[in-house]
Amino acid sequence: MRALFADRMRVLFVVLGTLLILFVAWPLLRTVTASGPAVLWRTLLDEEVRGSIGLTFYASLIATAIAFICGVPLAYLLARVDFPGKRLVEGIIDVPIVVPHSAAGIALLMAFGRRTLLGQAFGLLGLKFVSAAPGIVIAMLFVSLSFLVNAAREGFEAVNPRLENIARTLGASPWRAFWSVSFPLAWRSILSGMILMWARGISEFGAVVILAYHPMVAPVLLYERFESYGLDYSRPIATLMILICLATFVALRLVAGQREKEA
Repeated sequence: MRALFADRMRVLFVVLGTLLILFVAWPLLRTVTASGPAVLWRTLLDEEVRGSIGLTFYASLIATAIAFICGVPLAYLLARVDFPGKRLVEGIIDVPIVVPHSAAGIALLMAFGRRTLLGQAFGLLGLKFVSAAPGIVIAMLFVSLSFLVNAAREGFEAVNPRLENIARTLGASPWRAFWSVSFPLAWRSILSGMILMWARGISEFGAVVILAYHPMVAPVLLYERFESYGLDYSRPIATLMILICLATFVALRLVAGQREKEA
């Protein structure tokens, strides 16, 4: 503790950092303490609220799984291989971070709408995206995949390629070298990226509300309750989302930290 206040510069930094922390923590604290346990319990018993929260978590989990399957191999290539257009690919991966998410929703609607080529093709398979759960999944996937891919890429970049080469000289195939050397050593970064992507997905509103307003995820339901009934009816839902997300996020971080210590 004394190290934080060792000189005037650090004292100033502590003050400035504390202001930023309070800026984040105070609104959350005010929201959480504004609704009593009885109100929160009644809200939790609301079938529509439970359904929207469950759908939110499930859709974000599916989006994270898809990004894991496709994004980890891409991250490995970006970390290990120099190829024409590599910077362009890295830029495309980062685009969803800077594009307004309402614009992302419009872009997805233009690509996966009912009358589009992809929309009709998937429709033949019985899969639709407009006003449907798959639309929620791809909206969450679009806006949050950057977190997983970038974290995984940084993890693979931190692994010395010589370790893979040694495994190869000992007779390991490229697949085995990847799964036994590169992937385990980059796993912490990959897991961190998955947690961040999942957390970003459950908070998504802009892209989801345009592509798939129904069935409603929790952020959309929160918006609808606020617009229709005001703050008193929307605040308990916000409180539940804050508490559930905070508890889940902390639990995931603790699990990741425990695995890091064991490693």
